[in-house]
Amino acid sequence: RHPGSNWGLGVLLKDTSIMDCQCWGLNRQPSDHRPLKILQYYTVSIFLSSLQSDLCVFCNRKHLEHITGVGPRPVGSVENEVLTVNYLLQQVELVRAESAAGPHAITVDVQRPTGSFSIDFLGGFTSYYDRVTNIAVRLEPKTGAQHFMLANCHFDSVANSPGASDDAVSCAVMLEVLHSMANLSTPLRHGVIFLFNGAEENILQASHGFITQHPWAKQVRAFLNLEAAGVGGKEVVFQTGPENPWLVQAYVHAAKHPFASVVGQEVFQSGIIPSDTDFRIYRDFGNIPGIDLAFIENGFIYHTKYDTPDRIHTDSIQRAGDNILAVLKHLVMSEKLADSSEYRHGNMVFFDLLGVVVVAYPARVGTILNYIVTMATFLYLAKKCSLPSNAGTYSGRGGWFVTLLSVLIVALLVTLIGRSMFWYSHFYTSVCLYGSAAVGKMLLVHTLAKNLYYGVSEPLQLELGELFFDVSLLLWCCVLVYLTQRGLCSAYVPMLMVAFPLATKLLLSGHFRNRGASLCYAVLYLLGLALPYAHLMFLIWVVFEIFTPIMGRSGTEIPPDVVLASLVTVATILLSSFFMHFIYLARSTKRVLAALGTVFTVMFILVSCGLFFPYSADLASPRPKRVIIQHTTRTFHAVDGSVERMDSGLWINSLDYTGMSHVTPHVPEINDTIRTRCADDLPFCGFPWFLPVKFLVKKNWYLPAPAVSPKSPLEFRLLSKQLTEWGAVKLSFEAKGPSHMSLYLLPQAGASLTGWSFGDGTPQFDLNGEYFIFYSHGLDAPTWNFWLEVQVDGIISVAISSHYFFGDDRRTPELDSLLRKFPDWAFTSSWVSMYQMYRY
Repeated sequence: RHPGSNWGLGVLLKDTSIMDCQCWGLNRQPSDHRPLKILQYYTVSIFLSSLQSDLCVFCNRKHLEHITGVGPRPVGSVENEVLTVNYLLQQVELVRAESAAGPHAITVDVQRPTGSFSIDFLGGFTSYYDRVTNIAVRLEPKTGAQHFMLANCHFDSVANSPGASDDAVSCAVMLEVLHSMANLSTPLRHGVIFLFNGAEENILQASHGFITQHPWAKQVRAFLNLEAAGVGGKEVVFQTGPENPWLVQAYVHAAKHPFASVVGQEVFQSGIIPSDTDFRIYRDFGNIPGIDLAFIENGFIYHTKYDTPDRIHTDSIQRAGDNILAVLKHLVMSEKLADSSEYRHGNMVFFDLLGVVVVAYPARVGTILNYIVTMATFLYLAKKCSLPSNAGTYSGRGGWFVTLLSVLIVALLVTLIGRSMFWYSHFYTSVCLYGSAAVGKMLLVHTLAKNLYYGVSEPLQLELGELFFDVSLLLWCCVLVYLTQRGLCSAYVPMLMVAFPLATKLLLSGHFRNRGASLCYAVLYLLGLALPYAHLMFLIWVVFEIFTPIMGRSGTEIPPDVVLASLVTVATILLSSFFMHFIYLARSTKRVLAALGTVFTVMFILVSCGLFFPYSADLASPRPKRVIIQHTTRTFHAVDGSVERMDSGLWINSLDYTGMSHVTPHVPEINDTIRTRCADDLPFCGFPWFLPVKFLVKKNWYLPAPAVSPKSPLEFRLLSKQLTEWGAVKLSFEAKGPSHMSLYLLPQAGASLTGWSFGDGTPQFDLNGEYFIFYSHGLDAPTWNFWLEVQVDGIISVAISSHYFFGDDRRTPELDSLLRKFPDWAFTSSWVSMYQMYRY
């Protein structure tokens, strides 16, 4: 150990087995001698760099290995409710024992809440949970604290994934942050509640149980939420607030490796990305501000079997831990946490420059800055308009429209010939095909305009160069004014794209009309635009990093090539906006057009021939096709309770646009002859939807199979039927089944749903006349009882499905037989389910 510091150097003998080596005192207080096993894949450089951190990276890795080592952790499973809970409690107890002599106290509470709420996610539905698990750890000075920060992670996972990145690594980091803060020699000013919640994948249930029911929740003033939308990489701040700019300022000031974007916040909160986090629960139901952080890289393997600990780089864990520890320490020592309402009002503009430094300033300052830039631009343009011009009125906007239309036609052709998503495993191919088409078309339009519409005289070409620069400036300025008027902090992007080009143009005005100085002008011009363009390209990279993997799980109704081609074209237009005038300064564009045409033609031929397969099972960089298969038995009852019909089969859903076209050659029985259609007179088409996503996944297949017979079959019955004094019928039900069930309600023939026992008692989120209630429970939950209140003018169809995600009931021989036929590049999420429908 280095004297007076928190790091030390261990020497490993040459002939020592790394797997057997034990280290003591690594990055710990002198009294801490817990053994830490060094895994074989750590390199010396990583070992040494980790010693300079305030956190034990090897401990993070150890926690991550233990949590994921039990396998998938769906709510209600022993793996989630017992094994993981026991491990977390054991580690917390070790920290408490170790820090007992210090200035801090640790209190642990295991909460198992029951409740319900409605949420406008996936079209909107209602959620009901019973005895899900929260582990709340309260760290505070021994003298007590009145104000607390909340740090939140979730240890549950989806049923078919180890969930290393989502979200076991965050819980591993939180354990080490707890250890570090508990052993600080200086008492904290305020306290921290570390919440390890065990039901986030069930659409944010455990966080709702904590913030609405736990007595500690009333003392929470702000929160940090740790999430994942990918596997590894840098964790990005993509949501903050609402309002409370002091939180962003704290992050910018304290984080050792800041990475943040207000653009990501506004895109995410727009609902474009089909995902949500506990941030929404704390914001909407707790009315507290916070910061949402998430890993975003490599979303291709998010929620798959490939989300394993070995794919999360040690430096990602170390960087996240350093940031979270530094920000928490800063906030709990801050006076602002005690009375955060005093600093509530206002928003922040924040963005990082290439991940190196974060720029942040109040939104009101941003608004003033935006209008200053706007006024300067209009003064410049007004002066230009007062000068005589021979350049005409063509602005180039038509060229952009023609470019977008042409690229979309190419994307539609690719889709129609059955080559959709050819770029999923080879992203560069989309740039080569759609990018070359976009750049080539734009170049061609302006070249034709230059040669045919305007003529080729040099003075006029120079004047046209200025005109197109001014047009780009005006259009960016219009975007700036629009976003500023909408109150969007993302307006800083067009502000940068106006301010820097304008300043560069004014400084280089003497060079512009001198063709002999064109090389010097081009170099200086590029230097002037370097900062805004570098930032814009960085944002474009983030957009593709997020949206490209999402196309693999966005459903069967959205043509992904149209989306990606649109993004590539828009990116091309944005990046080319201040370079169009070079076309009019250049003597010829023939060679460039020929090269772009060759690239496009070759790529289109290769794509048409099927050379690029969308999916990959390469373990180094998997790109799996996502398929959901349920072996289900469906029973439909008449009004008198008799069984109208009953069938069983393997219900198959593809989560991307290609359907089963690539799977059918490997599994011939899955073909268009067994495609199903939605029965509109049945609740949710008469199929056991786990979540209300039928509007996204309309292509599905139903392969007949023997009936399922789980050991714990679904039991559903009507307990009572009462006529209320206001003329409605109150139906009381009892349901008993596995940990996950879905309830579907479809009022028909004039009936209307006027009340129920969920939430505040008012039915929420009518999905085209249907209602969806998501149910889950932890261990030892009682029978699910609920009631509905219906007007008596018609019939209501009530359906319920049960989903067996773990245990012996999850598999059947027929299901296993079908799964063995799938190619290795397909990732199948599979389970057993039952669907029962009744009419009343």
